[in-house]
Amino acid sequence: MSIVLDQLLKRYEGHPVVNNMSLEVADGEFFVLLGPSGSGKSTLLRMIAGLVDTDGGRIVLHGREVTHLPPQARGIGLVFQNYALFRHMSVAENIEFPLRIRTVPAAERRRRRDELLELVGLAGLGSRFPTQLSGGQQQRVALARALAHRPEVLLLDEPFGALDARIRTELRRTVHSIQRELRITTIFVTHDQEEAFELADRMGVMNFGRLLEVGPPNELYLRPQTEFVATFLGTANLMVGEVTRDGVRLGPVHFPLSTRPAAVGEARRVQVLFRPEDVAVKTSAEALGWPLLGQALVEESGFNGSFERLRLRLPKLQGVRPISPPAPFGGDFVLVEAWRSQHQARRFPLRPGDAAWVGVRRVHALTHPGLSFLMVADGSPGARAALEMGAQVARLSHARVTVLGHGAAGGQTEGELQRVREWIGSGLAAVETVASPDPPAEAVAVEASRQHYDLVVQGMPARGRVELSERLLRAGDHNLLLVPGSGPVPTRALICVTVGEPAKEDVLFAGRLVRHLGAEATILTVLPDKGDAHAVRQAERFLAAGARTLSLLGVVATSSIRYGMVRHEILSEMRDKEHGLLVLGAPLLGRRGRVSLNGVIGSLLDDVNDRPVLIVRPHYEEWWH
Repeated sequence: MSIVLDQLLKRYEGHPVVNNMSLEVADGEFFVLLGPSGSGKSTLLRMIAGLVDTDGGRIVLHGREVTHLPPQARGIGLVFQNYALFRHMSVAENIEFPLRIRTVPAAERRRRRDELLELVGLAGLGSRFPTQLSGGQQQRVALARALAHRPEVLLLDEPFGALDARIRTELRRTVHSIQRELRITTIFVTHDQEEAFELADRMGVMNFGRLLEVGPPNELYLRPQTEFVATFLGTANLMVGEVTRDGVRLGPVHFPLSTRPAAVGEARRVQVLFRPEDVAVKTSAEALGWPLLGQALVEESGFNGSFERLRLRLPKLQGVRPISPPAPFGGDFVLVEAWRSQHQARRFPLRPGDAAWVGVRRVHALTHPGLSFLMVADGSPGARAALEMGAQVARLSHARVTVLGHGAAGGQTEGELQRVREWIGSGLAAVETVASPDPPAEAVAVEASRQHYDLVVQGMPARGRVELSERLLRAGDHNLLLVPGSGPVPTRALICVTVGEPAKEDVLFAGRLVRHLGAEATILTVLPDKGDAHAVRQAERFLAAGARTLSLLGVVATSSIRYGMVRHEILSEMRDKEHGLLVLGAPLLGRRGRVSLNGVIGSLLDDVNDRPVLIVRPHYEEWWH
């Protein structure tokens, strides 16, 4: 293998940007690293190049470990998005520079320079300066310079990001041709899927510092194994359905599987993927020769050159939860993306508002990941009660569970954790145990960096609830369930919201959890008084939309507006309606993603002693910071 990355780790301010990543790239392979902005792609590339130090792991290039070697000793060529050319040097001097600093004789430098100018299509332009070249030409110079010293590995960090579409296409072909001719092992970083599909022998998809999947482009597009890859690569219709012996079911509709579900095993719930090109759209049901999803209304239509893009609105399907495209907040319907050839569009013309029948030619089933719980244990009675409640909720929601024994009470032995596992394990989808000598927040932070959790379950302490909750929420991107003691699974939940965009996250996650409990929900907001008619109408619309969203998830929901002091009215609602679960949305993240629970939430945490409290962590940052 040309490139071997073994458990690479990089942290900034304690947060993993590259998270224990391992990868092997074969000799002569063109490997594309794809992912959204901030996923860690460029940081990883700079670690391979030696421009960023590693916090853990190894880098091996052509059988030689280079983890701690300087960049010039690694045998790599690197091309950046911003060209990084020397403005005071000519094109020829820029290309010769890596050879000059390596004291290569002048005659050999000139021969290599001329070879590269011809290779990148710039023969005869060696005397020009960068300012006399177009952006595409400058990037060709940067590529030639990176290849000048005959590197064993070529690294390209979004090299075409600043160029227009036509130039990008030309340069992609140039790079691909050069890479094939030289057979140089290449890692190309991009967030452009078209580039990735066109260039890659294999590609890897990153998110939050983790490498999620690796494979040939067509395999990852047609048969992804994870929800993120399914929805990130191209446009996806993704819904939660049920697996049957010979196919999958979406509500009342049965589809034979053209691909086998990946590692579904005995799981009942699966995620069902079909791409827009797999959707058949006709003006009559009789014209469809494929399993029929239903009759839809055309919401949008658009011209995309060789095909027509349609967005279709179907009535909600009983027992089906849409993932992508997501239904808009307050929508009680399912959206489907479809593409048609221009020939089909002419034969069966459709406009927004028209009715159309929707069929599906092909589906692919992914293992439904379900929820993932991290349950914190220290051997105390309070922790035992939290484990018991968490295990009941996990069984109902088919969640995977990790029990974290930490060192706050002297730590727990492997034997004690094994007994906990046996005690709670019956009926759970999966259970593992992890022991840590650290206090709870530190132990949770380490475990959350290892893998993502949707929910941390913690016994509610008698003192210091606010401080502990803040520290646990800061430890990762999970939500937090505080459990005060033993008790039944809640059958009524009170979801407290402040009208606005962040509250939509609170409603969606709470609904996802509450639906598994079979609980009813009330969405509550508190206003100072009834005098502001506009605020009242806005609140009524938001709460009605929230109730419809919960209905789409299968939750029976009502809404309520109370007037007065927020803390007092929430406590009164809890007491009057006997809600068994209180759901609160944490305030917006402040500077550096800090969570602060001062104010109303902090006072409520001190007041509520006999019922579980779910705190939903926000993902918005305050823009003025």
